[in-house]
Amino acid sequence: MKLRLPSEFLYQVFALLFAVILVHAAYVGVIRPSADSQLAVQAAQQAAGEAPTGNRSLAIVIKDYEQEACFILMLWALAIMGLKASRTRAEGHMLNRELIAIPEGTSILPRDAREQSRSLEALALEEQDYLLPRALANALSRFTTTGSITAVSDAVREQCDIEADRLDSELSMVRYISWAIPSIGFIGTVRGIGDALGQAYKAVEGDISGVTVSLGVAFNSTFVALVLSSIIMFALHQLQLSQERLVLNTQRYIDRHLLRHLSVPRS
Repeated sequence: MKLRLPSEFLYQVFALLFAVILVHAAYVGVIRPSADSQLAVQAAQQAAGEAPTGNRSLAIVIKDYEQEACFILMLWALAIMGLKASRTRAEGHMLNRELIAIPEGTSILPRDAREQSRSLEALALEEQDYLLPRALANALSRFTTTGSITAVSDAVREQCDIEADRLDSELSMVRYISWAIPSIGFIGTVRGIGDALGQAYKAVEGDISGVTVSLGVAFNSTFVALVLSSIIMFALHQLQLSQERLVLNTQRYIDRHLLRHLSVPRS
């Protein structure tokens, strides 16, 4: 028996590898060489007794290893959310389609429900796995077996609630990343402050360059981490909002296109 890995898991693995390669290449090829050259110029100016010229550039602010790890995690989180967003967008387009054609004024009896589900079975396999076709098929099946409109309404609500919980649980990795990025930033803060304290004796002797560089590491890592975490949280909020709208619009679609047409024969 072959072990088949989920395609989404493979996507996340390759997205992480791509983020590592892309960010590390940018750091090795552009960011760190630029930061080192600027710091060397400033160090030469300080050694000559001159005041350093120019402001701290972006390359100096993001040059350390903690910031590199934060950028990797941010790109990974955005890639994961991009996949979720594309799936949500595709499912949202289903709401604009007439999946079951019920003429206005027509009533659907339990014995007719099976015929209405044939159009759902004709969909592509990928589309059949979307929320709306699954909810419609489940509603029609429940109406066939129970003949109760209340049972159908409860089944639709239950399936939408389960889908909402599933979508929320699948974002746990993104939430972990949004927590991990500030934590990495704080690690850089602790490292920078520790280095600064280790060079306190030089500051007493009048050489504060090492202390200032270490404190720069401390504050830059926290600053970058908080900014990147804010970006991820904003994107996560927008994704969750679109997913919640999808679930609510699915319920409304079924109410408008199916439930109001259902009818139970009087005995």
